[in-house]
Amino acid sequence: QVQLVESGGGLVQPGGSLRLSCAASGSIFKIHAMGWYRQAPGKQRELVAIITSSGNTDSADSVKGRFTISSDNAKKTMYLLMNSLKPEDTAVYYCNTRITSALGYTRDYWGQGTQVTVSS
Repeated sequence: QVQLVESGGGLVQPGGSLRLSCAASGSIFKIHAMGWYRQAPGKQRELVAIITSSGNTDSADSVKGRFTISSDNAKKTMYLLMNSLKPEDTAVYYCNTRITSALGYTRDYWGQGTQVTVSS
C-alpha cells in the first residue's frame, strides 16, 4: 500500500512564505512524477506545479516566479516552497504522485490535503 503524508500548511500574512512537504511510503517500485494541486471553495481543483523523476518541472502561470517545486528522491519526498503569498493562493493543497507499485501496477495517489490560508 502506498501512502502520502502532507505537512506544512498554515496561516500566513500576504507576502509571507510556506513550505509544503509530501512524503511517499509503502511498496513503491518507481515514482514517475509528483505534483501539487489546490482547490479553493467553489472552484475546480487546479494544477499548481509538477516535477518528474528526472527533475523536469513546470508550474501554473499564476505561481511562476513565486512557487518552486523540488524533490528528494532518496527520501521519496517533494516540496513546494511558496513565496510572496497572496490571498488568492488560499486553498487546500493536495499532493499527487504517479507510482508503479512493487506489484507492477501504475496509478495516481493523492494526499489528504493541507490548508493554506493567506490573510492579514
